[in-house]
Amino acid sequence: MEARMAASESRLPLANIWIAFITFALAAFMGLYQVAERSGLFPKIEIIELYFRSVSSHGVIMGYVLTTFFIMGFGYWVASSSLKIPLWGGKKLGWLGFLISLGGTAMAAIMLFTGKASIMYTFYPPLKANPLFYIGAAFLVVGSWVWCLQMVMTMNVWKKQNPGVPVPLSMYGMTANAILWFITSLGVSSEVLFQLIPWSLGWIDTIDVGLARTLFSWTLHAIVYFWLIPAYIAFYTLVPKAAGGKLFSDEFSRISILMLLVFSLPIGMHHLYVDPFQSAGWKFVHMIGTFMVAVPTLITGFTVIASMEVAGRLRGGKGLFGWIKALNWSNPMVLAGGLSLLMLTVGGWGGVVNASYSMDVAVHNTQWITGHFHLIFAGTTVIMYFAIAYYMWPSLTGKPLFSKKMALAQLWLWFIGMLILTLPWHILGLIGQPRRIGVPPYSAEFTAPWEPYLILMFTGGVILFFSALLLIINLLFSHLKRKSSERPVMEYAQALHPSLKMPTLLNGFGFWTAVIAVYMVASYGYPILQFFLMETHGTFPWSI
Repeated sequence: MEARMAASESRLPLANIWIAFITFALAAFMGLYQVAERSGLFPKIEIIELYFRSVSSHGVIMGYVLTTFFIMGFGYWVASSSLKIPLWGGKKLGWLGFLISLGGTAMAAIMLFTGKASIMYTFYPPLKANPLFYIGAAFLVVGSWVWCLQMVMTMNVWKKQNPGVPVPLSMYGMTANAILWFITSLGVSSEVLFQLIPWSLGWIDTIDVGLARTLFSWTLHAIVYFWLIPAYIAFYTLVPKAAGGKLFSDEFSRISILMLLVFSLPIGMHHLYVDPFQSAGWKFVHMIGTFMVAVPTLITGFTVIASMEVAGRLRGGKGLFGWIKALNWSNPMVLAGGLSLLMLTVGGWGGVVNASYSMDVAVHNTQWITGHFHLIFAGTTVIMYFAIAYYMWPSLTGKPLFSKKMALAQLWLWFIGMLILTLPWHILGLIGQPRRIGVPPYSAEFTAPWEPYLILMFTGGVILFFSALLLIINLLFSHLKRKSSERPVMEYAQALHPSLKMPTLLNGFGFWTAVIAVYMVASYGYPILQFFLMETHGTFPWSI
């Protein structure tokens, strides 16, 4: 009976995760084409229309489809396995949200693959896509809002049933992420619903680009933390357990999650440093907030490394650094945690450059940004998605992982490939290669210094593609194996010093949601309102 119940509970999260990784495989193939095209090694594939079709599809899939479906699947499984109560609204409501998001994804994908939405993942106007792309993107977001509602309400139901008991950290982090995603997605949703859809349908002739970009900035950076928080949940609750230790501090982890939730939302204007639509004062305010995000990142680094040291000491590690060698690096979750932290460290320093008002000007529209983005997102974040999938696959499917050795090889290849891909991009940015272009329209003499870095970039892309194939093969073969006699239970790390009673501010989100509302009004109120108080001039559509 319990096995049948577990199988029933796993179908919804499993469906979400499979959609995430199937689309990820498509995006990986497109990424391989793009590095091949940009390398200059294959002149016959240098087709501008195909390149931008590929870039737009790759960006939308990686940034919106992979992440949204994976996080929803992970969230449903965390809610089921940590709270052990029925999902609020029932599985039927979850399936409804899944189908809405899936239908929207299919609609947008058709437009992308047919070249009717080659506007890249930011879809900044005056680039204009077919209206079905925008409508599909809206459905993807609306479906995810069902997930947000279920995460928040399921946690509240559990709290009423367990008064005064600390919410399990994994579910606490997932609920914070649901709140973050709902609030940050309001920006792009407003842009799409009230500007881009009417504009693309011909209901209005022009569009206010400044307002559109400001609304998108509401979403553009906070979405990074929507992607990242599941990795942090794994850092706090799965890595210490897989390493054989305990979480150094439950309280530190919650403080970090809350700081990410509060500070990450009203900082998007640092993406508009070189845009003329907002004054320097507002950009400075958002810059300060951007630097504040470094604080929870440092807290997380300390907490996770301390937790891993606890595990290493328990495994017999001696001396100052002997605990590192003593860790079980043959466990995919432990390995991914270590590699992810390394990429977060390198990428984080690049983020400090991007957040700096003066230094950003030097790198803003160059390949430096592409390198930084891929190192933080595709490196730090996505490698933890892989590890989470490996960790929970036996519990989700009732079947053992097909090959742990293949999983380890895949993680190492992803780490190595990501460094070989992104570090040359940072250098190319510093020596002047622009981003958002296909074949650079410059003389051979000007681009000659780029050539060795382009070859490295292509090599890294090939390695990443083979790593992606290994992931899909491992999960698919695991899915096809015969079921075990017992379905393993999803296990989470316990704190080194468990809290019997958690402070109210660290066990709920009512107060913090009010703080965010005030902060968002202060940061975005006038910058958005000004477009309605002053005469602005629209722009007509432009296409590639």
